[in-house]
Amino acid sequence: MSYATPPGWYPDTGAPGLERWWDGTAWTAHTRPPAAGSAPHQPPAPAQPGPAEGGPGAFGPAASAPAGFGPPSLPLPHQRGPHDGAGSGNRTKILAVTLSGVLVLGAAVTGAILLGRDEGGTPAAPATTTSTSAPVTTPTPPATASDEPDPDENPAVLVDQLNGVTVPVPQGWEKPKSSSSDVPTIRTVQSYDCPGGSSFCYHGTVTTHTARSAETDPKALAEADIVTAADLAYEEDSLGRRNHGGTTAHKVLKAERLSVAGRAGYLVRWQVTTGKGPGGYVQSVAFPSSVGSGTPVIVRLAFDADVAELPLSLMDTITRGIRPLGDSATSGGVGASISP
Repeated sequence: MSYATPPGWYPDTGAPGLERWWDGTAWTAHTRPPAAGSAPHQPPAPAQPGPAEGGPGAFGPAASAPAGFGPPSLPLPHQRGPHDGAGSGNRTKILAVTLSGVLVLGAAVTGAILLGRDEGGTPAAPATTTSTSAPVTTPTPPATASDEPDPDENPAVLVDQLNGVTVPVPQGWEKPKSSSSDVPTIRTVQSYDCPGGSSFCYHGTVTTHTARSAETDPKALAEADIVTAADLAYEEDSLGRRNHGGTTAHKVLKAERLSVAGRAGYLVRWQVTTGKGPGGYVQSVAFPSSVGSGTPVIVRLAFDADVAELPLSLMDTITRGIRPLGDSATSGGVGASISP
């Protein structure tokens, strides 16, 4: 059984000191210096097996007691020599010495009992010794990067780890587990039947993308991407469905430079007229990534027209809320206060 390696930053063996992005199937051109605290955990080396204490391996098979120890060797009765008769006298002396020792021990015990009494003859109370055990202190492991809040678990932000940005999630929106575009996406929760009748649609969507062209100028990227954004939202989706009857006209509402996630970017916004339905608004924002080699990032927004909960001011609010990954505001729920 094989297991797919999940997308993420991994050490680049071809460029020591850098990490490269693995998208789940292949390596990309994105690289970056290793992030603080991101060193991979090394499993501990297996313990070397040793002989079990007191077991068969504790001593060798030929081990024996040291010289001079062991049971005494006494001659058997029939092995005694002609002078062994003197042994009875020796035994008498041993018994006498032993008896003397017993008497001395008894006297010592009696003295201890007497000394243990107070002047009135009452046994003295034994001294009480209180033993206070030292408190056991459990060492606290140092804080690591894994102890920090995980932005992926924050419902108020959409995290794009590849491009190093987060996007605020407005109230009433969701982060779907999967979508047809297969890119980081947020959208309105409620769906509806598309005007073209071929599928179901959402009134608002926001997606993040890596710029695929060799172009790096944010203005040129945004002006080129707005056409793609309009086509995917209202002309023909990624599955070839004309959910809104196709686009019939567009009008440029905004085209300007701005700061996005602390980088100089460019924004283009169109109003789109469709063959069926009220049409909508699309916006493309391009800016350099703050991670790796700075590959440009594109954030696309699409709002249906004539939806009271989706004013154009919400597009501006979402754009201002884009943050670089790891920004202090990211873990604070920047999208929690966003509402139409």
